[in-house]
Amino acid sequence: MDRRWIQNPNRCADEYLDGIEDFIEFARRHNPGATRIRCPCRRCNNTLWETIENVGFHLVRNGMIETYSIWNLHGEQLEHASSSNATRVDNVQPIVDANDQVMDIIQDVFPFASTNMNQEEQDDVPTPIDSAEFEQYEKLLKNANQELYPGCESFSVLTAIVELMHGKIKYRMSNLCFDYFLGVFKRMLPTDNYLPKDHKQAQKKEHESLDTCPICNESRFKMTSQNRTTKIPQKEKRVDDDMMRHPADGEAWKEFDRTFLEFAANPQNVRLGLATDGFNPYGVLNQHHSTWPIFVFPYNLPPWKCMKKEYMMMTVLITEDPGRSIDVYLRPLVDELKDLWTNGVRTYDK
Repeated sequence: MDRRWIQNPNRCADEYLDGIEDFIEFARRHNPGATRIRCPCRRCNNTLWETIENVGFHLVRNGMIETYSIWNLHGEQLEHASSSNATRVDNVQPIVDANDQVMDIIQDVFPFASTNMNQEEQDDVPTPIDSAEFEQYEKLLKNANQELYPGCESFSVLTAIVELMHGKIKYRMSNLCFDYFLGVFKRMLPTDNYLPKDHKQAQKKEHESLDTCPICNESRFKMTSQNRTTKIPQKEKRVDDDMMRHPADGEAWKEFDRTFLEFAANPQNVRLGLATDGFNPYGVLNQHHSTWPIFVFPYNLPPWKCMKKEYMMMTVLITEDPGRSIDVYLRPLVDELKDLWTNGVRTYDK
């Protein structure tokens, strides 16, 4: 069986999706009656047990372990695998260079660049390009072509930043921890390196010091009296263009506003979301344990903040699988939410 699809970095490719189906079918055939199997995705690493449906979802989202070409943990015999894979080992596709991947990402984000270059070879009338967008493209391209330090062929400045930021997010590193290791790496490298000194510099915005928008010249701050020394930032207005940027853009939110006009009239009224899911914190040590945290989070925040962990409130922690009795555990929380809706709570208006 050809398993080169495991090495395919494009997890939306038909080859990869077909390969996942083959693996799921293989796991069902070699584990008859099993409701849970080891998950070979890169995150679970064959140490956590999931339902077969969740395993398929994990493989699409996280990718399969690249070295797991012999499915011995899912019923494959090593002797058979060795003989069937003997002709396949030398044909494994090489891993794509990180710098090439970053350049591909830039071309995907700014498709006008490659289109323009092709057109310039054919005629002298290039496609019009937004100046601010082109400046951002040129800055990224410069970082993508800039060596991390003179003579470094493995990493460009942009590739190094992307790799480090990916690790920061993947392993949930705090900004303080990330800055410490970034400083250590910078001291390890030659003194003439271009690695950022901290996460703020790595995420530095190009126009953060400007007082007006470089495109529309709109002021960043409110108009105040000349004697006031503190500048007051203007709040961004919500855009209504049928794009889903926030739960407020959804039809359920709009239907709620139409039903409860008085509540919707005051934007300071707090809107809450509630979510829960079960997980096993002990992995294979105790496969029957299940923990269910129940979170409440406010939606009165920008999209990039409302789902951050610092704004989530864990209201209930269920230390066993609640099954159909989850409403019993939720009863105190529901009572408090009803009281909040009916009577309200006075809060400090910052």
